[in-house]
Amino acid sequence: MGMRDEIFEQPATLGALLVDGPARASEIAAAVSGCFDHVVIAARGTSDNAARYAQYLWGIHNRLPVGLATPSVYGPYGAPPRLGRAMVVAISQSGQSPDLVAVVAAAAAQGVPTIALTNDAGSPLAGTADHAMALCAGPEAAVAATKTYTASLAAVALLADALAPGSGLLDELRRVPDAVARALETEEQVAAVASQLGGERRCAVLGRGYHYATAFEWALKLEELAYVVAQPHSSADFEHGPRAMVEPGFPVLAAVADGPLYAESAALLEDLGARRGATTVAVSDRDDIPASHVLPIPGGLPEALTPIAAIVPAQLFAYHLAVAAGHDPDHPRDITKVTRTR
Repeated sequence: MGMRDEIFEQPATLGALLVDGPARASEIAAAVSGCFDHVVIAARGTSDNAARYAQYLWGIHNRLPVGLATPSVYGPYGAPPRLGRAMVVAISQSGQSPDLVAVVAAAAAQGVPTIALTNDAGSPLAGTADHAMALCAGPEAAVAATKTYTASLAAVALLADALAPGSGLLDELRRVPDAVARALETEEQVAAVASQLGGERRCAVLGRGYHYATAFEWALKLEELAYVVAQPHSSADFEHGPRAMVEPGFPVLAAVADGPLYAESAALLEDLGARRGATTVAVSDRDDIPASHVLPIPGGLPEALTPIAAIVPAQLFAYHLAVAAGHDPDHPRDITKVTRTR
């Protein structure tokens, strides 16, 4: 089974998580209730981008301060910070990375509640944490993570709902598998756009708010599959200097959903195209977004859940860009499925 197969498994993966995941999330929320007032997340690679999503979702939906851990502080430097009334959450597809286990172990030593979101319930990470939530993605053979990423986002959303019961987020989350299935129907359109950009060696990838995570994950997929130098930025930060590198034909990719940040993000894309001659590619649930190419996702989802659908055309774009450039996305060079950093 290859990467493309696993991309297309995502509706079923999300559906499987939504069978037992809500009850498990509720159990964990009940166990940690009243024990914390802020969250620290430990993750690497694709899982780190799921952590960026959690920063926004738990920050906005649950009003929680959420920070990213610095694993090297816990491991090589041996100086774990005082965590106070934190809750530590580790996100890892494999649950094998020693540096993430070290963060959770240090938190446990300080009496801090810990949660592991992982696809391997028997992993060292799951065994070290107080509570583990399985991603239910099944075996993921491809080196590039796809279905475990969207499952991680969904697990983050399940915990957000469980920590604020009655918010209605779970009802909206149950609509996501269908939205992802509909996003997959755009593959032919996505492949056509990717084929036009197959010779590109560099680009910028923009996203803001909930889609800050999408920008980072899209850029990661472009780098590991198509070997493109892809720089992810908040669209707001892009205005503070990086936009100077844009010249005619320079590819600017963006994930932009309908919501409070849409108008500003759309105006930036329009300006980059009109004034700087950029080639712009947007993943969006708005068909009126001013971009050279639009990779559509279904409308109707709340903005908070659109990253789960938006990454799907981005995954397909990276896959087909790699193919267009003559690379094998199922065997990216010099990387392995499990990376055990310390």
